[in-house]
Amino acid sequence: MLKGAVIGCGFFAQNQLHAWADLPGVGITALCDRDPEHLAFAAARFGITRTYTDAATMLAAERLDFVDIATTVASHRVLVEAAAAAGVHVICQKPFAPSMADARAMVAACEAAGVTLMVHENFRWQGAVRSAIDALHGGAIGAPFFGRVSFRSGFDVFSGQPYLATQPRFIIEDLGIHILDIARALFGEVTHLSATTRRVNADIRGEDVATMLLAHRGGVTSVVDCSYATRRSPETFPETLLEIDGEAGTLRLDAGYRLTLSTPRGEESRSVAPPLLPWAERPWHNIQESVLRIQAHFLDCLAIGRAPETSGADNLRTLALVEAAYASAAGAGTLDPAEL
Repeated sequence: MLKGAVIGCGFFAQNQLHAWADLPGVGITALCDRDPEHLAFAAARFGITRTYTDAATMLAAERLDFVDIATTVASHRVLVEAAAAAGVHVICQKPFAPSMADARAMVAACEAAGVTLMVHENFRWQGAVRSAIDALHGGAIGAPFFGRVSFRSGFDVFSGQPYLATQPRFIIEDLGIHILDIARALFGEVTHLSATTRRVNADIRGEDVATMLLAHRGGVTSVVDCSYATRRSPETFPETLLEIDGEAGTLRLDAGYRLTLSTPRGEESRSVAPPLLPWAERPWHNIQESVLRIQAHFLDCLAIGRAPETSGADNLRTLALVEAAYASAAGAGTLDPAEL
């Protein structure tokens, strides 16, 4: 059995701990968090007795196969490099790094140590999104030429994660990174990106609306838009909606997890709603299911020695889109993310 530790026991880490408990062949044997209340809560909830407030102490004391880093972005480089130095595989929460330089250093450290590094970029692993990716790549609507990847909501994300309201960067870094990653998973790499942003909610520090125009290497143009200032009824949080035009038809992933293919043969529509896992709760259940999926993928990759789909090296390209979006919105115009 693989032995893992979770570093960071806050709001979202509870999903990761539930998912690890559901997966065969793995056990979380240690926890680490600088906040003793978070640490005690998670330890009691999941019956884990070995707890630490310092990651370096834990890495020295425990015999681990991997660590799951579920802390905020500023701590990621130190923790990833410490795990690499200890010869321990890593799965790291997004956003992966506060800068491209930090991200590249983390990837290099893990490559030099010969350990696997995966970024917990879970939106592309949601069952509904995965169904759309599989249908598109399977040729259901022919070669795509246009896509829209949209996440618009008025849901109060700040109640569970109040620090989000204090960040100078908000929606692109926290949410848009997921939506941009879905666009990459659907349409491939990006050659040019332009973006606009706006802050509608006066009580937060960063932007809560962003619209991005992407030109993909294969010829697809996509619009990626996200908002936490949109009032909808019914509320669609946390669904990502898709509309893709191809040479042989159109694919839509609509609110309510409905996947529709419109082709010359007619229209086919089916539900791709995620299951409600025993530990999940609505409306978070699609994200919670994706946590289980991505962690299962991590274990599969460790078992066969394959690089994860959302490896650290792969995530450099998603992170470059985030940096390009902020630079473009600040006045830099249209950018080639590969140059960042």
